Amino acid sequence: MDAPLDLYGASRAELADLILAQRDRIAELEQRLVRQAADLAAQRAVIADLSQQVGQALAALTGDDPPPPGTRPPGMPGLKPPTPPRTRAPHKRRARGYGRRRLRPTHRHIHAYAHCPFCQAALAGGTIRRTREVIEVPRVPAVVTEHVYLERRCPACHRRCLPGPGLAGAVVGQGRFGVGLLALITWLREELRRPVAAVQRYLATVHDLALSVGAIVGASATVAAKAAPLVAQTQAAIRASPVVHADETGWREDGVNGYAWTFSTPSQRAFVHGGRDKGVLAAALGEAFSGVLVSDFYSVYTSYEGRHQYCWAHLLRDADELVERHRDDAAVAGWAAALHALYARSRTVRKSEPRARRQAQRRCEAELAALCRPFLGIATAPQRTLCERIERHLAELFGFVADPSVPPTNNAAERSLRHLVTARKISGGTRSAAGTVTKMALATLFGTWRVQGRDPLAECRALLAAPQV
Repeated sequence: MDAPLDLYGASRAELADLILAQRDRIAELEQRLVRQAADLAAQRAVIADLSQQVGQALAALTGDDPPPPGTRPPGMPGLKPPTPPRTRAPHKRRARGYGRRRLRPTHRHIHAYAHCPFCQAALAGGTIRRTREVIEVPRVPAVVTEHVYLERRCPACHRRCLPGPGLAGAVVGQGRFGVGLLALITWLREELRRPVAAVQRYLATVHDLALSVGAIVGASATVAAKAAPLVAQTQAAIRASPVVHADETGWREDGVNGYAWTFSTPSQRAFVHGGRDKGVLAAALGEAFSGVLVSDFYSVYTSYEGRHQYCWAHLLRDADELVERHRDDAAVAGWAAALHALYARSRTVRKSEPRARRQAQRRCEAELAALCRPFLGIATAPQRTLCERIERHLAELFGFVADPSVPPTNNAAERSLRHLVTARKISGGTRSAAGTVTKMALATLFGTWRVQGRDPLAECRALLAAPQV
């Protein structure tokens, strides 16, 4: 190997030779770069042509060239494949009242003649010829019980004797509302999403009970305070879960924009209110959380440093919207169809050995990287933004392949938010910080009961009747 030339001590001829050699080397590298650019352009043309062929093949299979607006390619989660029309069997005539479920009678009224309507002779016994069920809901006024406590003096020791409240399981603390009324008001507000005015009208109309707005709001606050230990247990159970779904939606407090966050597992729901920063996420999951976070691609979630699974439903939805915006570009349609097909294949992995599943995960990642790589450097490619997102989060897209307990979508969190979103559209949010705390606690309480398949009204009454601590 030749020793490097000393540029400070070199002669004029040596410097001239060095410059000529570098010029020749630069020319050679420029020619190589031109050849590589031509090869890359040819490869991109081949990929675009293949994508166009895939799009034309899909159009030929579906029977029309571009998909109609609002439709989604096959493979979208939740979209059932088309089924051929079924031939229905001849309708079988059933007995009268076949689909009406008979209830257990609470009262029974016997209709019979005591005397013959023709000759007035006395009648007895008889045979049941038909029955008729009548269902009625009585208008039941509220029951107001006055508890009177008498103080008596003992004639022997002359001490005054006054009994204690003796209302354990009937009321909460020093309140005047029984546990049944508290549970009913909270159930109407939280489960049926009724406004305060509607609850007032119902109680006044059905139960002859006139309550103020403050009394109804206070009833919900009482239940939320009673449920504080149960809400804390729910949050602890979510932090200890191996998989947690997270999502957020807008929630206004006293006219100020904020966000309601949901953290969900298959059997738990927790709701918290705050801003839209990563501090809410860190506080909700806790420092000791070691499970998998399932979420969309919002920046707060992408900055999370733990184990992650991003939602494929969001990714495929964005790809479908891209196809809608570029309906005349068959290459985009072909790329989106290939993305759907890859996701569908990844869902079919049925291996049970962890090593085999990890190998399948790596194969899926390599195939997805190869699908997106040609469009990363093309500024005009419609797929470029989605491909860059996929490249950044490639290692966190196929976690469900390696671990069957991890779902590929964030549908659980979105479903848990629907009840709260509906309540927000009715009420517009809450008017104070205390109201927000109450709302989030009750959403956690009733959401958990709902996902566990339990009766919220019965569970709320049992919670209020439990011994006070």
